[in-house]
Amino acid sequence: MPPAIDIAGLRHAYGNRSALDGIDLKIERGEVYGLLGPNGGGKTTLFRILSTLLIPSGGTVRILDLDLLRDAAEIRARIGVVFQHASLDLKLTVLENLRHQGHLYGLRGRALLERIEAILRCVGLTDRRNDRTEELSGGLRRRVDLARGLLHRPELLLFDEPSSGLDPLARRTLWEDLQSLREEQGVTVLLTTHFIEEAERCDRVGILDRGRLVAQGAPDALKRSMEQDVLVIEAEHTEALRAEIEAKASVTTTLVDGTVRIECDDGQAMMASLYAGFRERISAIRLGRPTLEDVFIRETGRPFETEEGRNAR
Repeated sequence: MPPAIDIAGLRHAYGNRSALDGIDLKIERGEVYGLLGPNGGGKTTLFRILSTLLIPSGGTVRILDLDLLRDAAEIRARIGVVFQHASLDLKLTVLENLRHQGHLYGLRGRALLERIEAILRCVGLTDRRNDRTEELSGGLRRRVDLARGLLHRPELLLFDEPSSGLDPLARRTLWEDLQSLREEQGVTVLLTTHFIEEAERCDRVGILDRGRLVAQGAPDALKRSMEQDVLVIEAEHTEALRAEIEAKASVTTTLVDGTVRIECDDGQAMMASLYAGFRERISAIRLGRPTLEDVFIRETGRPFETEEGRNAR
């Protein structure tokens, strides 16, 4: 069976600024795939293209074996889209919001009511059907958003920043809903996120930065690819300390976000050696196994952070 999403050489530019720079990506059916990256990395541009809202500058995109440019209308009928910012009518009840969503897809009468009842059970909102949406918590509104995106039974769900603005309990509940959709209905899920812990829950992750897909794979496989322990050192004068550590310990270091970062085979031995030799100048030292953030740092040479000041999309 062809992939749910098949992208080759995808490019997009806003004037002279490149937002996507030759993306190649395949997402298999039934996967939960996460696009992880800082704000400004290109996630929103890619999401808008896959949602059929934006025509790319170049490359090819096939969604559910349909061509994005030629078959956009048919693609829209077969995908569900949940945007980062809710588009619910807060003065309407949950039921009314879902009824109007169904009308957009040509659903009417008994068939629509049956769909609504089924999706309310799926997302745990049966007892809130008659509540005005404005009365719901942020987490419950997000589940109404999810219900709207699933009402027409899409084969592919595109979910932009699903956990944005949610507390930890609401995030966990939402993820349980997504996993149930995949397991019980076979829905393919593509989500964007800048939360490391959210990306860890996906079957596969693509790390997107400055318009390039710098790494992708199963989260555990990406972390294992680093093979080494990671030491992070805090100090008052990190530049000078970094130079001395490299000279005396014969290791390569990276200066990241005001800290000295070292990848090494035996982290405990290295930590003991550094503490003995530089204890008066080290404020703190941390040892850990690699994380997805460490993978990002290895591939980009920069810390993983949101980039609010970059006007990227």
